[in-house]
Amino acid sequence: MPDRPTLLLVDDDERLRERLALALWDRGYEVRTAKNTEHALRVAENWEPERAVVDLRMPGANGLELIKELRQRIPEIEIVVLTGYGSIATAVDAVRLGAIGYVNKPADADMVLAAFDAGESEPLTEVTEDGWRTPTLARAEWEHIQTVLAETGGNISEAARRLGLHRRTLQRKLKKRPPSE
Repeated sequence: MPDRPTLLLVDDDERLRERLALALWDRGYEVRTAKNTEHALRVAENWEPERAVVDLRMPGANGLELIKELRQRIPEIEIVVLTGYGSIATAVDAVRLGAIGYVNKPADADMVLAAFDAGESEPLTEVTEDGWRTPTLARAEWEHIQTVLAETGGNISEAARRLGLHRRTLQRKLKKRPPSE
């Protein structure tokens, strides 16, 4: 049997961590888990995962600090962040540190893997002349629409109301492919 791709899952919510780990294992990953930044760094000392899923808000050192440390130790690692509070600014900070995508909680394995796939095929960010990686306005808008749509359980009319858009305008935006720039 070929080797499984490796993934480090870091979240302080034990139930979410165990549920996601099992689901990712079922999808072919070798998964190791950690409950905080310090634990994750101990796991990564002897094991270099190809991918990591990192919660941004944890007790002690936060997920942004972990992203920075993981990228220094394992430069080729792909990182997706989990956020429970949907802050675009924090997601931008995570991307600047090397994350390739982010997923709002509650998240499932398919959402996490989709974020990795999107990060491989369409960059979440652009690199500016000064070297900073930031999401484009179109991409930030797309992500915000997706967040609101998820919060409304896919209800287009309610999402449009919350976004201050006409329902048909939102439908037209959703028919377009996610912006890559």
